[in-house]
Amino acid sequence: TAHNLAEIGAANRLAAAAVMLSPVFPTRSHPGAATLGPLRFRLLAARVAAPVIALGGMTPRTSRRLGARRWAAIDGLTPQEPRKIR
Repeated sequence: TAHNLAEIGAANRLAAAAVMLSPVFPTRSHPGAATLGPLRFRLLAARVAAPVIALGGMTPRTSRRLGARRWAAIDGLTPQEPRKIR
């Protein structure tokens, strides 16, 4: 996982097979953490030699907003409020 140019440089030097760039958007797992946002994500992603995977606040909706071909989620595939099992 990379969060800045220095970490992207390290991933490129190590010939990483893929690089997760994060956090793109606000997350429930890291409330209040600084985010990249779409513009900075795109600028950083352009510097990565390997395929880029967007991480952080990613859901089907935010992936479309970002135009991300590859993305991952910790809890972005589940509802915000868990449903009660009856």
